[in-house]
Amino acid sequence: MHVQDEVRIPFSDASEALLLFGPHDAYLTLIEQRSSAKIMTREGELVISGDKPEVDKLTELIETLLQLIRRGIALSERDISYAMSLIERGEGAQLLDVYDEEVARTQRGKVIRAKTLGQRHYLSAIKKHDIVFGIGPAGTGKTYLAVVTAVTALKNGRVKRIVLTRPAVEAGESLGFLPGDLQEKVDPYLRPLYDALYDMLGNEQVAKMMERGLIEVAPLAYMRGRTLEDSFVILDEAQNTTPEQMKMFLTRLGFGSKMVITGDVTQVDLPKGKKSGLREAQRILSPISDVAFIHFQEGDVVRHSLVQKIIAAYAKEEVEHGY
Repeated sequence: MHVQDEVRIPFSDASEALLLFGPHDAYLTLIEQRSSAKIMTREGELVISGDKPEVDKLTELIETLLQLIRRGIALSERDISYAMSLIERGEGAQLLDVYDEEVARTQRGKVIRAKTLGQRHYLSAIKKHDIVFGIGPAGTGKTYLAVVTAVTALKNGRVKRIVLTRPAVEAGESLGFLPGDLQEKVDPYLRPLYDALYDMLGNEQVAKMMERGLIEVAPLAYMRGRTLEDSFVILDEAQNTTPEQMKMFLTRLGFGSKMVITGDVTQVDLPKGKKSGLREAQRILSPISDVAFIHFQEGDVVRHSLVQKIIAAYAKEEVEHGY
């Protein structure tokens, strides 16, 4: 026999209820869809009733969300969904830690924080290690957070420049055959890196810093033969490097530098028969404790909640049919 329970949670003011329930009660609807407990509002308080285990989970969720709201954190539908997933896994206590630290502010003043435990571990690893691999699906913030951290390090004087690079697989790295000057040739492959820079610094500031050599954006082929000192170096789309390119890149590390390598081993675009440098690096470098590997899961995806479901569906198909 199920034990029935009822819990009352008071609101500090009417605005708390609006922030908790979301626009047009969208967050409340999402919570109700994933719980068998009943939620009602009554005279400035929330009443949760139903089977005790469900009421306990929902109470933990609501109280945690209210703490975040009281800290001034604007919640999204994705935050609600992630909070519910953590509580269902018995990890709800870690939720407050996720949003704890302000990582940076965009040029427009928007606060950037970790949104998932995966992102928090990633940011912590970048602080502690000189070489960090961020591996996982698209939409987990791997590249964006790396660029944000790089800009912060440059502003604080911890590094003297930022170097951003990607393997230009689509062009076979033979950029000499493409029309236009180097910048025009490179831009399409490096667009996501520029987007993060513009967010943090604005278009004009990025252009000025590139002119002064404080920010360099180049295809991986242009890294050969250099040593990168006092630099924050980001290699994006690293699954499309060959093992030789990856070794070449990693051995560019100079004194006072940091390297962040991001990629998704399920999205390799290399010609058939060519090994991915990212997969090889995982295998070869895992025993080195000074090199950090952070693996993002579909739960770390911070895009539309439907993106998470799509990634999970494809992962399931790959396991079942090995395509």
